[in-house]
Amino acid sequence: MQSQTMAKEQWELIIVDNHSEKRLESALDLRWHPAARVIREEDLGLTPARVRGIREAQAELLVFVDDDNVLADDYVQQAVEIGNTWPILGAWGGSIGPWFETEPSKEARLCLDSLTLREVREISWSNFTNRWDRLPWGAGLCVRRAVALKWASRAAMDSIRRGLGRRGTSLLSQEDTDLALTACDLGLGTGIFPALELTHLIPSCRLESHYLRKLAESISYSMTMLQAIRGSPPKRPSFRQRIHKLLPALRQGLWPFQLHLAAQRGFSAALKDWQKKRLGRATDEQ
Repeated sequence: MQSQTMAKEQWELIIVDNHSEKRLESALDLRWHPAARVIREEDLGLTPARVRGIREAQAELLVFVDDDNVLADDYVQQAVEIGNTWPILGAWGGSIGPWFETEPSKEARLCLDSLTLREVREISWSNFTNRWDRLPWGAGLCVRRAVALKWASRAAMDSIRRGLGRRGTSLLSQEDTDLALTACDLGLGTGIFPALELTHLIPSCRLESHYLRKLAESISYSMTMLQAIRGSPPKRPSFRQRIHKLLPALRQGLWPFQLHLAAQRGFSAALKDWQKKRLGRATDEQ
């Protein structure tokens, strides 16, 4: 962040210390930035951390940066220029390239999109909630303040939304998707831009097969729950439907089949949890 080309007086830096064992405030030297501060959030999880950052920020444009992200030097400048040029957008992002601690295996390379990697070659945008290919991802996510505040308000009142996103060793996700889709809920659009570039640091442990299976299961669970709270609750597939999805995975080989099974476990767990939560909501309303 220290190398950003935009003048430091024109943007603020908020670091959310999310329940770390060693407090970051005493460990970081932020004297290089005139508007930098560390905020302590005791509620563990990426969603509580995002909500806290949103409520602390003063700017009209927020850029979310994870601790394993390295922004291009002009990232903040480009984010601001896109926001000024594209007033119809409420959330946007860009390319996310990898830095691998070790060379990924052939199996791991089949899962690179799950590791939050994407190459954006041209500007693409939409204001339809079903165009997920044009949604920005959490790394480097740029969001207008009004959109972020709306999402934070929803998350505060919805236990399912608060449960999405990483928390401790959990690999749940899709809180960033929900945040971006909130732009569409407010009549704005979402977009991806090649001018925005960052590097995602990927340690060796995230390329191991057991991690990737757990990740596939968690993504499937999170996606199912997100679709449920957004009006498309999960339905138990028929035996024929399960076989129809199973056979292509079998034909592709053992590793794709294992990933398919992991995703099915995630879906089944989400279906079970959603039915419990729906029953709980109905009981509360009576």
